Amino acid sequence: MFGVNTLGNHLTGQDQKTESPVQVPTVEPPANKDSQSASSLAADNSGNYTVTQVANMCMPSVVSITNASVSTVRDFFGGVQEYPIESTGSGIIVGQNDKELLIATNNHVIAGAETLTVAFSDDAVYEAQVKGNNPDTDLAVIAVNLKDMSEETLNSIKIVSIGDSDSLQIGEQVVAIGNALGYGQSVTSGWVSAVNREVFDENGNSTGKLIQTDAAINPGNSGGALLNMKGELIGINSSKAAATE
Repeated sequence: MFGVNTLGNHLTGQDQKTESPVQVPTVEPPANKDSQSASSLAADNSGNYTVTQVANMCMPSVVSITNASVSTVRDFFGGVQEYPIESTGSGIIVGQNDKELLIATNNHVIAGAETLTVAFSDDAVYEAQVKGNNPDTDLAVIAVNLKDMSEETLNSIKIVSIGDSDSLQIGEQVVAIGNALGYGQSVTSGWVSAVNREVFDENGNSTGKLIQTDAAINPGNSGGALLNMKGELIGINSSKAAATE
């Protein structure tokens, strides 16, 4: 009877194991190396960490995004020429479902893309698809199929912890991580200069209420993480204003 049941299960597929989705870990406080509590490693009694600790915790959550698109230009004779162009930006791993890893970024980072590729902290590169976008808030979510990702990549990345941007106060220290100038991940730090700051673009359109910081933001940082000193995501770097002089 045991042999009959085994053969029956094999033929009906009941002996096949069901695969559970891979669970990507969430960012956690620095590892306890000296038999101290995690809070004793913090910079102060409020649970804040140093810039170095925040960077080490959260860099596995930040990705580089390459947008490959086609630019159409009309030539002198009235013809149309198409030229491939590439632009780079950043993104943050914010979650997952059963099949996909979900990454938040700016809408202008992914706008007009023919193909999108994402480079993770282990330098592995995978193709991504747009899940949703909102030009008015300059936000977008893209996804990478978990089945396409190697075990090495899945073991090297983390989902960022989400903080409370509404509780930010002027003068708080923050850390920005992104793909600055297309050279790969870089870290800058600064302070919250203002909250609910309304900025207008060159066309006079309002960008809405933003967090203003003096942390250095450069082209390629767009879509990257703005973090509080607990290592929590409290904003997405979107725009830069600088005087030409």
